[in-house]
Amino acid sequence: MNPFEQIGSAQLPDGVEMRLIKRGEDFTIFLNRDELMSSRMSGSEEALATMTADRLGKRPKQQWLIGGYGMGFTLRAALAVVGGDAGLTVAELVPEIIDWARGPMEHVAAGCLDDPRVTVVKDDVAMLIGTARQGYDAILLDVDNGPDGLTIRANDRLYSNQGLRAAMAALTPGGILAVWSAHPDAAFAKRLMSAGFKVDEVVVRARANGKGPRHVIWFAKKP
Repeated sequence: MNPFEQIGSAQLPDGVEMRLIKRGEDFTIFLNRDELMSSRMSGSEEALATMTADRLGKRPKQQWLIGGYGMGFTLRAALAVVGGDAGLTVAELVPEIIDWARGPMEHVAAGCLDDPRVTVVKDDVAMLIGTARQGYDAILLDVDNGPDGLTIRANDRLYSNQGLRAAMAALTPGGILAVWSAHPDAAFAKRLMSAGFKVDEVVVRARANGKGPRHVIWFAKKP
């Protein structure tokens, strides 16, 4: 059996530790003792992008905001389905995540960060949302394990009534706010509807082969 090997670590603003662990060919990112993401499971993260693209349709020059990078599964899936004239901004608050993607996980990233359609912003996705006015056709959020601030407490504002109003203002008419979660959250679904979104809640398996834990994605469409 292959041993666990710690490849890197990062201190988050709240003081908690994020660790990159390798075992054989698999990578896992832990937040303290909690598994945050794994290279073994990518199906629901890919669905976050492909199902968003299905709902947007064939818009020209689409502008997407993806927060955060994670292991790049959502970004790579998005690059495969958007046009050559699209622009994808990736907001990643933890710089070590990008360093790992360009270093020990370079083969997992598969060059996605170097695609000319991609811009990486090492900052808070909430800042980009708050300063945009009808700037994005799609906003994809996978920065926590659900609609609460797991990685940093300040992320709570993304899922608050104020945060959802900011997302509404940042989207173009008919744009999509897509939020990934490891679990259902009826209260969050109600907040999305109260904010004026048309909400589609989808259950997606964690693995691309249709197996693994059930995850939830909310697709919230701006009128």
